[in-house]
Amino acid sequence: MNRVTKRTWMMGVFILVLLLGILFFLGEYMLQASDWIVFSGSPHIYNGTNIGFGTVLDRSGETLLVMNDGRTYSENAATRKSTLHWLGDRDGFIKASAVSNYASEMAGFDLVNGIYNTNGEGGVTNLTISAQVQNAALEAMGNRKGTVAVYNYETGEILCALTTPTFDPDNVPDIDGDESGAYDGVYLNRFLQSAYVPGSIYKIVTTAAALNCVPDIEEQTFTCYGKVEYGTEAVTCETAHGTQNLQRAFANSCNCAYAQIAELVGKENMVKYVDAFGVADSLTIDGVTTAEGNYDVSEAAPVSFAWSCIGQYNDLINPARFMTFMGAIAGGGKGAEPYIVSSVESGGSITYRAKARDTQRILSQEVAEKLQGMMRNNVQSVYGDWNFPGLSVCAKSGTSQLGGEQSPNAMFAGFVQNEEYPLAFIVVVENGGYGSHTCVPVLSKVLAACKAVMDGE
Repeated sequence: MNRVTKRTWMMGVFILVLLLGILFFLGEYMLQASDWIVFSGSPHIYNGTNIGFGTVLDRSGETLLVMNDGRTYSENAATRKSTLHWLGDRDGFIKASAVSNYASEMAGFDLVNGIYNTNGEGGVTNLTISAQVQNAALEAMGNRKGTVAVYNYETGEILCALTTPTFDPDNVPDIDGDESGAYDGVYLNRFLQSAYVPGSIYKIVTTAAALNCVPDIEEQTFTCYGKVEYGTEAVTCETAHGTQNLQRAFANSCNCAYAQIAELVGKENMVKYVDAFGVADSLTIDGVTTAEGNYDVSEAAPVSFAWSCIGQYNDLINPARFMTFMGAIAGGGKGAEPYIVSSVESGGSITYRAKARDTQRILSQEVAEKLQGMMRNNVQSVYGDWNFPGLSVCAKSGTSQLGGEQSPNAMFAGFVQNEEYPLAFIVVVENGGYGSHTCVPVLSKVLAACKAVMDGE
């Protein structure tokens, strides 16, 4: 009897272990099956380092890439160049990570049927970018390095995200043998992977902090004599701006005024609001994590802290994240999270469709509206409304000093207030000199192309 009881007990333990193993496997299958199918190098999905099947279209349905039997890019050479950093090259030096993240959806995979799209052609990925706008940005940038990006801050759709330099994947230059520097950093997606010294576009952040924590900041005035001294060091302006209120100091991009504003805000508040606004955080776009920015004033002397509020010192911003910050200001304190893959179709079914997702509120409606007014004034009184016909543009320029004999980077960030064109943008031209002088002509062409696309032209 004892022997039977012991065997029964052992059999029960065995069955329990078996059931636990089955449950563990089912749990792992439910959670990991998609990853098992689409792991990098999977023969079901990949041809070498690239996805081995499927088609990628732009927002208007124009074919950008067919991945069956190799890679067939657009017939238009400009389109091949302007979309390269989102589609990848044949050798896998440039990864099309945002597209690759939907490999299982393109394959037509589900937990019950496995890979059910068996026609060998794969699915269709629809992107939010417009080849028409990408090409306008490519032409406007010319031979300069940098990034131009525009997105809809209500829906999150990225209409344009150009990285330069770039190249034609159907006519690859001798990049390794190039000694001119024309292709330096060509494999980098600058919109996602770069972090730049922001220069005076960071005054938007400082102004937002001041509006939050200095009660009478709009009634105060700031006198600029061309220099604010800190012992043997100083914050300087190219000209003495005289006495200004906050709006005028912002329009003049007066460093001396912002050194005084920095003292009113203080280190603790500045760090608090930089964190609240998220401008130094990374961002995830279709599964791709951007570079982080930087704002660290923990050991900054008073003059260094002042420069940090002007967008210098050790400040860094990622273009995608800062563009999203612009969208939040335009949206009254919160905007939409950006994305570039709008939908995926496979086997006659929609296997993925993007949904608009709002950022958390980072600014009060009141502060956002004050910033909107000040940035609108910048365009009307400084940059020129005539550069953006039919659009109510709000913006701030920046000229970020890089040290040594390097020419500064030109920066420009802002948004459009028209209800029918809810667009936020950032333009970075490396070693481009003065922000507005260099960036406004680029942005003018890109926003005109965005308007045409949104109007159905």
